[in-house]
Amino acid sequence: MVSMPDRATRAFSFGGIAQDYDRYRPGPPIEAARWVLGVGRRCVLDLGAGTGGLTRSLVQLAQRVTALEPDRRMRAVLAEHSGGAAVVGAVGESLPLRDHCVDGVIASSSWHWMDPALASAEVARVLVVGGVFGLLWSGPDRGVEWVGDVLGRRRRPGTEDGEGFRRRRTMTLPPDLAFTEPETTVVRFSVTADLDDLAGLSGTFSVAIVGGGPERDARIAAVRERARAHPDIGEGPVELPMVCRCWRAVRTEA
Repeated sequence: MVSMPDRATRAFSFGGIAQDYDRYRPGPPIEAARWVLGVGRRCVLDLGAGTGGLTRSLVQLAQRVTALEPDRRMRAVLAEHSGGAAVVGAVGESLPLRDHCVDGVIASSSWHWMDPALASAEVARVLVVGGVFGLLWSGPDRGVEWVGDVLGRRRRPGTEDGEGFRRRRTMTLPPDLAFTEPETTVVRFSVTADLDDLAGLSGTFSVAIVGGGPERDARIAAVRERARAHPDIGEGPVELPMVCRCWRAVRTEA
């Protein structure tokens, strides 16, 4: 039995394909970020910003945005394409910020790469009272039949991958941190994608990257062929259904 790479290995695998990640992986919709933040936020922290898929929306919603990304390769692309944001290299478990200095912290598809207890405590430390903490998880809607046919479906609950997928999209705050009861919503959207986009997207997930170049190439080629042969896709373009699951809570006391 082949053991799964550890969390750190998977977390830092994306840097090896940073340009492809930025090109093929859609960021969450601005509507999702707006739902989390509300209006009038002054200073917002984008936690685990990757190549800036969320950052580029945040600079439209807040006066100042700091984009924090630990991987220098991802950070280079982030800095190149996310004008208006301050780009910082650091991890969520040790934020290089003073106490109570931001009124919004938001993470997009990155929270599961952090230690939740340590990172939650850091988020609580840097937030002002009334500041909002939000999480977004977005990706292709594999519940749509043709999307599952082409990109694959999640394994059933109880398997390693299926259970891991469920855990990555849940959040429980430590009881000693003062936040309001969390709220959740789902935002559905779509992006226009052609054959190359669908194939490229399939190569941006850690399960494809950590297998190495030949295995990743084989996965991409397989998705390309499935898409080309599928009666609903062919050469495209098509509207790719996406889903963004949103979570937020408000800091209630220092």
